[in-house]
Amino acid sequence: MARETREFDIIVYGATGYTGRLVAEHFVREYGGKAGGPKWAMAGRSLSKLEEVRGEIGAPADTPLLVANADDPASLAAMCARTRVVLTTVGPYQLYGDALVEACVATGTDYADLCGEPGWMRQKIDQHHEAAKASGARICFSSGFDSIPFDLGVLMTQKEAQARFGKPAPRIRGRVRGMSGTASGGTVASMTATMKAVAKNPSLIKVLQSPFGLTPGFEGPDQPSGMVPHYEEDLGKWAAPFIMATINTKNVHRTNFLLGHPYGADFQYDEMMLTSPGDAGKAAAHAVMDMLKNPFGAKPPAPGEGPTKEQRENGYYDVLFVAEMPDGRSLHYGVKGRYDPGYGSTSRMLAETGIALLACDRPGGVGTPGAFLGEALVERLQEHAEIAFTPED
Repeated sequence: MARETREFDIIVYGATGYTGRLVAEHFVREYGGKAGGPKWAMAGRSLSKLEEVRGEIGAPADTPLLVANADDPASLAAMCARTRVVLTTVGPYQLYGDALVEACVATGTDYADLCGEPGWMRQKIDQHHEAAKASGARICFSSGFDSIPFDLGVLMTQKEAQARFGKPAPRIRGRVRGMSGTASGGTVASMTATMKAVAKNPSLIKVLQSPFGLTPGFEGPDQPSGMVPHYEEDLGKWAAPFIMATINTKNVHRTNFLLGHPYGADFQYDEMMLTSPGDAGKAAAHAVMDMLKNPFGAKPPAPGEGPTKEQRENGYYDVLFVAEMPDGRSLHYGVKGRYDPGYGSTSRMLAETGIALLACDRPGGVGTPGAFLGEALVERLQEHAEIAFTPED
């Protein structure tokens, strides 16, 4: 069936899970009962659980429910054939995502997830990029806090550099100025699955270590490591390693790669988090190094667990991008979001990625939110997800 005439615009797959439920709640909150809203449905393994969640989140009683299971490829193919876009929160994706990506590619169905698993992402690029281009399917990984604020933050910073200086910045620093949020069991499970995958396939180490692990055929210049605490004179604060930098930097470089290197083939980018000035900031920056050895503590959350509603609503994040020009000029650009970054905000980002894909006219392939959607997604996030993208000087 032609994509434009399919029964649904969007299906939220994994709607009974912790994050999938939040995505469904976003559709109810932002588009429930509104004329012209997307035709959407909820999907998961259990019809009874879907019915329960539909009632609990206040979705209309006639919101369609579909049964589909990662262990049943036929059910996934049937689901994909009925919709224009699938949004999936069923991870770790390297354990449960293969058949769904394959079904979306085969049916020409757009796909978006929350993946922060670069080894698996590279495998899917190698396996499906050309087939997705042929079918028209846009496979859009990392459509949450991994890595939208960073991917789109760099894109918008470069737009500002182009307007202000007449050319893109060859170097941008991403600096997390503040963040409040908690990890879920899904995040822990994804990291655990990645380590097990590396143990079975050591060739994945190269992908995980390289900033260009998601740009097959292109290896750019040496990049700042972002792993050594140091004092940044221009910002007056200490910088420490940022745990998500290893996935975000790869997605930033893949966006640049897919768009034909509008940032330049020699572009350099790194991410760190800022602490404070003085000895206290130095101590905090070095403490982060120790924390990264065991980021989830002695009792990590189990899959299905996550922050409370109060924690989600009180969370936030604030990211600064510093564009540096060869002649010494620079500019600052900020991305600020309300809500817990990994869940309250992530669920909104994934939902709005799905809406933006409905209007996307880019060719298919395995890509990123920045490459497929760019400023169109920025506009949606500002209007519907309370994320601000703003030049600061």
